[in-house]
Amino acid sequence: MLSVTLRQLEYAVAVARNGGVTAAAQALNISQPALSVALSQLEAQLGKPLFLRRPRGPAVPTAFGRDFLEAAETQLASMARLMAGDAAPAAPVRLAVFEDLAPVILGPLLAALPADLPVTPGVLGFEAMTDGLGRGQIDLALTWDLGLPLSVTREEVARVKPHAVMGPRHRLALRAGVSLAELADVPLILADQGLSVGHMRALFARRGLAPRIAHRTATLELMRSFAANGLGVGLSYTAPVPGQSYDGAALVTRPVLDAGAGEPLVLAVARDNALSPAGERLARLIAARRGFLPKG
Repeated sequence: MLSVTLRQLEYAVAVARNGGVTAAAQALNISQPALSVALSQLEAQLGKPLFLRRPRGPAVPTAFGRDFLEAAETQLASMARLMAGDAAPAAPVRLAVFEDLAPVILGPLLAALPADLPVTPGVLGFEAMTDGLGRGQIDLALTWDLGLPLSVTREEVARVKPHAVMGPRHRLALRAGVSLAELADVPLILADQGLSVGHMRALFARRGLAPRIAHRTATLELMRSFAANGLGVGLSYTAPVPGQSYDGAALVTRPVLDAGAGEPLVLAVARDNALSPAGERLARLIAARRGFLPKG
């Protein structure tokens, strides 16, 4: 089995490029005897000479040497690109988006990506996303800053305030915005997804209010349908374009005026998971092009 080193390949290529051992040693800033020994060891392992030995003449590759040295130069160039982080083709970046956000932002995000930036998207809940980050199965996550462990770094890319969802005939629909106190007096509909219900409760608790949760739905769209059909008022940070629910019932959205600064939408990365150049490029693109992100 061959045990050829990259250093031996580098020396051999340098000899061919510089026309001799002496010139190659000078170019590499090493001693001529050291280079000669490394070249002899390489040829011994290959079982064939790489260069014709001619007194006082330039080092001329043998027929075998021409092919070998050309392939060696290609391998050295590939290794240099690999160490510089420019190896191609790049592996797809594994991007996870929180399930309620995905229908609103994932399509516009993927459409905005350049063709040479491969991304494998996934749609997950809070718990699965946190687990995937910890296991190294996700490179980047776009999610609310809820329940993320200290082992995950966060970069805020947007801050979004909650809004109320209701049918157009609801009495609160006449207002330009609603307060938490007004919402505490009506039946509420919340999407029951991991940490989201507890977070919504905390909004009211900070103001000494107790919400009346009438329904907890499995999805955002089911919450919107319940609200559009008069079963209560929905409360959510994710704001699809209003108009109607899946079942065709009309609905409107109104901002919650006293909910504070809003909830951070973050790019999350496991601290010990160094991003690839493609991953770093995707993170920069998301941070710079925020037009597809929810508006606060």
